[in-house]
Amino acid sequence: MTISQADAQLLDLLREDARASTAALARRLGVSRTTVQSRIERLQHSGIIAGYTVRLGQAMERQQVRAHISITVMPKKMPAVVRALQAIAAVRSLHSVSGVHDLVAMAAVDGVAAMDELTDAIGAIDGVERTTTAVILGTKFER
Repeated sequence: MTISQADAQLLDLLREDARASTAALARRLGVSRTTVQSRIERLQHSGIIAGYTVRLGQAMERQQVRAHISITVMPKKMPAVVRALQAIAAVRSLHSVSGVHDLVAMAAVDGVAAMDELTDAIGAIDGVERTTTAVILGTKFER
């Protein structure tokens, strides 16, 4: 399904604050509340909006150690490795990528020691050939 420019603007506003009221969204878009509500329902029903989540504030994020963990997977082991990574709560997202590595995991833990344990655990998964970890020092912006 293709989305209209109005839908794209609504999605941008929801990315900024998914808890914004339909009245506030309607004011920012210059349309009625019922128009906003029907657009949201249509976007949810069509699967364009799959859900809503919590984005932590900077104070909470500074308490965590976050990293991108690049993972090289042995041939034919991808499904098992993905299942194993999905079972690890500290792995917040997992992306297949092009290049030297096969996957990039976004992880967040409570300290450096926990990150060390996490990278060891990922490296020990059957089918993981190699990992490279880049600790995130700061976030300039997030959408």
